[in-house]
Amino acid sequence: MIDHKDILGELDFDIPLKEKLICTHEAIKQHFPFIARIAITIYDPVTTVLKTYLHSSDGDSPLNNYQARLDDAPSLKALLEKGKPRVINNMLTFEDATHEHTRRIGRSGYASSYTMPMFHNSRFFGFIFFNSRQINSFKPEVLYELDMIGHMLSLMVVSELESVHTLLAAIKTTGHITHLRDPETGSHLDRMSRYSRLVAVTLAEKYDLDDDYIEHIFLFSPLHDIGKIAIPDHILLKAGNLDEHETTIMQTHAQKGRDIIDGLLKNFSLENFYHIDILRNIIGLHHEAIDGRGYPTGIKGDDIPLEARIVAVADVFDALTSRRPYKSAWSIDHAFEELNQLADNKLDRNCVDALVTNRSEVESIQQQFSENPF
Repeated sequence: MIDHKDILGELDFDIPLKEKLICTHEAIKQHFPFIARIAITIYDPVTTVLKTYLHSSDGDSPLNNYQARLDDAPSLKALLEKGKPRVINNMLTFEDATHEHTRRIGRSGYASSYTMPMFHNSRFFGFIFFNSRQINSFKPEVLYELDMIGHMLSLMVVSELESVHTLLAAIKTTGHITHLRDPETGSHLDRMSRYSRLVAVTLAEKYDLDDDYIEHIFLFSPLHDIGKIAIPDHILLKAGNLDEHETTIMQTHAQKGRDIIDGLLKNFSLENFYHIDILRNIIGLHHEAIDGRGYPTGIKGDDIPLEARIVAVADVFDALTSRRPYKSAWSIDHAFEELNQLADNKLDRNCVDALVTNRSEVESIQQQFSENPF
């Protein structure tokens, strides 16, 4: 009998995807110690943006919290159009470093790379990058094994994202019923999820946020008001101000949303899904206030999870700048002024500043996801 240790045995355990990537990287380096970095980007087909997602590196990643339109990465776009991987065995002679991502990779000392596009059911959803600090690292015998590793990583990413998307699809189907009754539109959800991501990216250095966390804020933020499905029409659709009794009932939507999510998580066997607390906090706590006068629990300040504080700012801003039957849309200047008034009592000051200081990106999001008058 041969005593053999499975170098990828950790993948059998319930660990986060990032740890699985690190485990895989360590196993690869036992055979190919020159593989200094493995990085995964995911693609948003709605905005045609590539976003950094996960990495395992022998140092700091050169592209944390980074995104770029695919059109701004012509070599990657050409690679995708061909549908084939790409080998660069001397990156110093490959491009003129006119793009930010290329300059960052170059400054980090990576000299060669192997790039694989990831597909699922013929649908492109991102890239895997293998980087070395040595030139001419990716010889045919190396590529043969990296192809197998790359497809294994791709399947792991697909499994992770598909679990989330299956859950989101179930919630959104339920949520669609809500939004048939709720005056908030799909465009509102598109905008506020991207405002949430913008705020998170801006705060990434201050709070040491990784791309995995930021992506889950983006994915989960549109579900913040799912509990409204349990609110009666005469309250949810009331055009005027709610009375005290109606307000009390409306405020139950935060806890009801948590209850709905917990039920769905159980039904989909996702109770232990990593980052699911981000979803639960967004749904249940985005109406908490910095001064403690929010609901449903009355927690205050930093006791409110950061994801809930981020979504609160994104939600309030888009509500102010959106037209409703009972009000006109506010200008960006007027809404920014109101956010500053609410900062330090209702809203988190850092989150407000993160949005207000990114006006051009806010305007771009508004233009791309404007309301359809029809």
